Formats: sequence, structure tokens, C-alpha cells
Amino acid sequence: MSKLVQKATGELRAAIEAAMRAASAEGALPQAEPPAFSLEIPADHSHGDWACNAAMAGARAYRMAPRKIAEAIEAKLDLSGTYFTRCEIAGPGFLNFFLSPRFYADVLRDVEKEGEAYGRSDYGKGEKIMVEFVSANPTGPMHMGNARGGALGDCLAAVLEAAGYDVWREFYVNDAGNQIEKFGVSLEARYLQIFRGEDNVPFPEDGYHGDDIREHAQHYADEFGDKLLEVPEEERRAALVAYALPKNIARMQNDLKKYRIVYDRWFLESGLHKDGEVRAVVDLLTEKGLTYEKEGAIWYRATSFGAEKDEVLVRQNGNPTYFTADIAYHRNKFNRGFSRCIDVWGADHHGHVARMKGAMDAIGLDGSKLDVVLIQLVRLVRDGEVVRMSKRSGKAIQLADLLDEVPIDAARFLFNMREANSQMDFDLDLAVQQDSQNPVYYVQYAHARICSLLQKLAGEGLTLRPCTDEELALLRTPEEVELMRHLAMFTDEIVAAARAYDPARITHYVITLATLFHSFYNACRIGGEEDSLAHARLALCSAVRIVLRNVLCMFKITAPERM
Repeated sequence: MSKLVQKATGELRAAIEAAMRAASAEGALPQAEPPAFSLEIPADHSHGDWACNAAMAGARAYRMAPRKIAEAIEAKLDLSGTYFTRCEIAGPGFLNFFLSPRFYADVLRDVEKEGEAYGRSDYGKGEKIMVEFVSANPTGPMHMGNARGGALGDCLAAVLEAAGYDVWREFYVNDAGNQIEKFGVSLEARYLQIFRGEDNVPFPEDGYHGDDIREHAQHYADEFGDKLLEVPEEERRAALVAYALPKNIARMQNDLKKYRIVYDRWFLESGLHKDGEVRAVVDLLTEKGLTYEKEGAIWYRATSFGAEKDEVLVRQNGNPTYFTADIAYHRNKFNRGFSRCIDVWGADHHGHVARMKGAMDAIGLDGSKLDVVLIQLVRLVRDGEVVRMSKRSGKAIQLADLLDEVPIDAARFLFNMREANSQMDFDLDLAVQQDSQNPVYYVQYAHARICSLLQKLAGEGLTLRPCTDEELALLRTPEEVELMRHLAMFTDEIVAAARAYDPARITHYVITLATLFHSFYNACRIGGEEDSLAHARLALCSAVRIVLRNVLCMFKITAPERM
């Protein structure tokens, strides 16, 4: 939580505990150790800014009715020197507390003082966390699931950084195994068809049928001719893969960079094989007595660690499975010093989660330190109808198509409007709308509106300056108080979003902030008001602008000053 909220909470807790002890000392409460109790900020502020359950929590210790306990506490409560002005008892014994104008004044001062750092905290204590996301198959273009996963993964990493974690972003490139073999077979077939004709070279049924395979084969033929026609099959496939795969990876990097996603590392699966890390996993599990041979393959006793069935580690042909390489990769992650690893996977991988956590336990690591965020499907919608094909190409929509059609600001914001585990419809019409119906436009407009307002008022001679407590205490309309209260909770929202791995909490927070600002703007004048009130409201506008900008910048969304 923010230092200010932390200070207020500490003051209130100390005051309540002192009141319970004083009530016990005078006999209003029995002699007993003050019970543990909770303080919370209620959703409905009409009954108070902070609520406490100390009276209910003390019913057993004091053997009294909660209402009587609450009355005893209230009688001995001293709130002088705290951020709170008064206490009211509600219902069976809830204690409701009301904040003083000084608290809200300090909120505005904190925002102005911290500036772009406001909202950040040391909650994570610098813990090293890796967020691995997208990690799309490099044998073809990225699809819509990668669009959602990219925005969510990158914004989750940003939230964790703001909450004080040391965050590393990584993309795992599956450049080995079955899919690469299939990639090579597909490229080979298209290459041979160029020189021998499609009727003379059958294309494998389970091959990759996309136009990108044809294009790679044609580009290789244009550049190097028929030099691969007479070489051994294995050499031909390897040459075509070595030519095409780096181009696919480069395209992925360019598309994701356009999407404002930059990774700390693109980790190649092939490196795990070359360095012997995949084989080392098999040897380690074998040493622990967790493997057995069956029909020429090496199996892992996954059922010993909660899985429904055992898993093949090494096939009959001697090649390790994808699962084996995945165990090696996660072992490599933890061995690099990350205390927690977060994987962002498609929902179709849900069955893989328990297997991988169990495998971490099996090799002597802690499976509970591996967290998986599962992303549900996203549907594209235009004119109320589901869209599956690109208007430009007539083919399945790829990430690159989406980024050509939709503003990147809108894509990054809208994909973070829903929790990862909920299905979502991405409205293409809404994403390009430039009005208040578009959530990102609505938030950006609030920022631009404040910038224009400050510029206009400066032209009239009203500029920002430090305000006194008395001046800031003039901010007492419901719209002003709600706005300041919401500003105060920004740090707590970031921490809550980090704990829940849910950056959507922050998009909801900033939409509410924009709504509260527009309500304030419509209800409260600045220009033409008495000087002290005008400057106080100007300070409030400045604080809102800072927090709006901080959210937008955190999510790599532009914060325009004019719209």
C-alpha cells in the first residue's frame, strides 16, 4: 500500500488498540489481550472511509456483546494527531472512521512530489520474477491468441515492476523437435514442387499448408536456385529450415516490437539440446528412480506427482519429447536465479499445468514457485458478427493484420479489459472509434482535457503553486472527495493487480479515475472561483493528470496532450 495509506492504517490500528487497553484498565472491558482485528476500506463510503471489526473480533475474548465492546472502545478512542476525525458505531458493532481533510491534502502533495513514480512501491522487495509470454510456434505467423497474450503478458510484467519486483521478460522459441521437423518436410515439399511440379511431388497431409511456406521455398529458390535438388533429404531440409526459421523469428520480433513488446531474451530451445540440458533431465529423473522403459521408450512416473498418467520422455527413435525439453527449460529458468516463474499460456494448455508443476517437484525444485496464467479464447467482432478472415488477404487474421487495422494503444488497452481466464470479444469497430465509447480514447481524452485546461488557465494567469492545508481543505464536494480518495488507492490497486496477476484491475482503475474526473469537471468550476479554491482545484487536476499518465505509460500507451 502507499506510504500515506500505510501511515493512516498504522495510526488507526494503534488508536484502536490503545482504546481497548484503556477500556480494560478502567473496567469497561474485561482484562484480556486485545484481539486481532482487520481494517478495510469499504466500497460504500457513505458510512465511513475506514471500517473496523474489532468489536466482533473481541466478542470471544471479552465475552461481551459486540455492540457493548464497540461503545467501550469509542468512549476511550483518541484520534488526535491522526488522519481521522471521528468514529461512528454501526449495526451490531462495526466501527466506522472518517478521514480528515489533511489526509486528502497529503494525497495531492504525494502525487505531485512523486510524479511519475507515484503508485510504485517496494512491495515485491526486488524479488526476481520471470514472465514468459507469447512463445508462439516459430513455424508460422502469430495469431489472435498471441495478440491477447502479448498485451496481457507485457502489462502484467509492467504491473509487477511497479509493485517492486525485478522482472525479466522472455520468449521461448521452440526451434527443435517435431514441429521443426514438420516445418522442414513442408518447406522441402514446396521447394521440390517449384522444380518438379505440384503433381509430381505430394504435399504431406499433416504439413504446414500456409502461404508463408510457399513464399519461403520460392525465395530460397530465387536466391539459390536448384542447388538442393540432388543433396540428401536430411541436408536439404536442414538448409531450408536454416534459411526460413531466422526469417520467421525476425518477423515475430518486428511484429512484437511494433506492438511495443521488447524481451530481455529470446531463448532458443535448441540451446537446451546442444548444451545437454535435456539429456540431463532424463538422467536426473532416472537417478531418482522416476523413469522406466516400455516398448523402447523412456517414461517418467508422472503419476507419482499427481498427474493422471505417466509421460514419455524419450521416444523409441531416441528423440526427447517436447515435455522433456519443457522440463529442462523450466529447470534452466530456476537455475538462473528466478525465485518465481510465471508462464502465460493458452487455455488449451490447462492439462499441462499440473504435469509441469509436478515435474518441478520431481527434479527437486518447488512446483509451487511456477505460476501459470491461462488465457481464454478471443473472438474478433465487426458489425456484431464474428470475424475470422482478414479483409485484406481473405485469410485467417494474424497479429500483423490486427496491428495494421487497429491502433496499438487500443489493442494493448482493450486486451487488458478482461481477466485472462475469461473469454472476450474484441470489437474491431470499437477499437477504432474516437469517442467516449472507446475506453482507451475515454481515458486519453481525460488526460488531454486536463492538459488543455492547465494551458488555458495558465494563459489567464492561473498557474500551479503549492497550496496550504487550509486551501486544500476547501476541496470538499462529493466529486472532489471521491476523486482524491481514488487517487489515494492507486498504489494499493497496483499491488492487488500484481498479487492476482491481473492487469485488468488497472484498466478498470483508470477508467473509473477518468469517470470521476469528468464528473468533477462538470460539477466544479476552476476559472472564476476565489483564488484559494481555484488553486486547490488546479492542484487536484494536476494530480489526476499525473496518475492518468502513469497508468498509460506503464502500459506503453500514449498520453496525448491534445485530442
